[in-house]
Amino acid sequence: MRKIGIQEIEDIALGAALLGAGGGGDPYIGKLTAIGAVKECGEVELISADEVPDGAFIMPAASMGAPTILAEKGVGASEFAKLFDMVSRYFGKPVYATMPMEAGGVNSMLPIAAAARLGIPMVDADGMGRAFPELQMVTFTIGGASATPMAFIDEKGNSGILDTITNKWTEDIARAATMTMGGTLTIALFCMDADTCKKYGVHGIVTRSEELGRAIRTAKEGAAAAGLAPEEYFLTFTGGHKLFKGKIVDVLRETRGAFNFGRVVLEGIGEDRGSQASVEFQNENLACTVDGEIVATVPDLICLVDPDTFTPVPTDALKYGKRVLAVGLECFGMWRTPAGIELVGPRYFGIDADYIPVEERCARKGA
Repeated sequence: MRKIGIQEIEDIALGAALLGAGGGGDPYIGKLTAIGAVKECGEVELISADEVPDGAFIMPAASMGAPTILAEKGVGASEFAKLFDMVSRYFGKPVYATMPMEAGGVNSMLPIAAAARLGIPMVDADGMGRAFPELQMVTFTIGGASATPMAFIDEKGNSGILDTITNKWTEDIARAATMTMGGTLTIALFCMDADTCKKYGVHGIVTRSEELGRAIRTAKEGAAAAGLAPEEYFLTFTGGHKLFKGKIVDVLRETRGAFNFGRVVLEGIGEDRGSQASVEFQNENLACTVDGEIVATVPDLICLVDPDTFTPVPTDALKYGKRVLAVGLECFGMWRTPAGIELVGPRYFGIDADYIPVEERCARKGA
């Protein structure tokens, strides 16, 4: 157990933005929401999954919808209390703790805000180890857990509880409700007992986000101390695989079905001069292609960062002329199982390619 204060929030937001793989919402909006709650209500107690008492009830908190719309609307201070009350009354038991469902700019931050305002601990675990665009895409689905009963509320106060027969039905119905209610919702889903969290959660994700954020923030000092070039230090610390370095020459983006869809085209710079790359995304980056060859796909993480500061660049911040470094990170091991590939592999997203781990693709490219 330890406390999460403002400096920890700054680092978690930065690191989770990297793990968000381009999605997960604007880290600045999420950070402001969490810092505001902590300033008003006090620091948050972070506990490991193993510290959750047997029989305890956990209510994950998240936002659903298009990140660009959420950046305009934000999240209100009273929405968590209403969700807390709805869930507690429906299940007939008190909520012991909250937790993130994904690592991302907003959805790593909302549980901190919820924990602060509700006066409950936050568990150091999530259901992805990264961000994915659809709510059934969590390790708890692989474990057979149900996303529902799922409570939801919008900024106007419209709320309800959804009960569905499969987690994909939850995604489809909740997505339609999200569009009807303005493009974003605050939700509580995959409410679970301690045992489910311990068996199927991605443990230590908040701590990893904080460590990554701290390393990005102090990259130049860390590189100097390690005797490495800043880029080499960043890749070493994150375990990342360099995919491409280039300048953005085209961005295609549209909001459709409460998702941000698009494609960014990069013209190579430095050692990649003369080559061209593209990255397809649906909220999160899905596939990276260099000179017509796929070099990384989901479920591995494809992250675009500033080549000088290594600050993550989310999909809604991609702009013509910006220089970025494309990096591949290895995903949580459960995603590489047959069940994981079926749920979040490239073919689910319409990418005509089999999943090959990013480290294998990069080794082939290097050879």
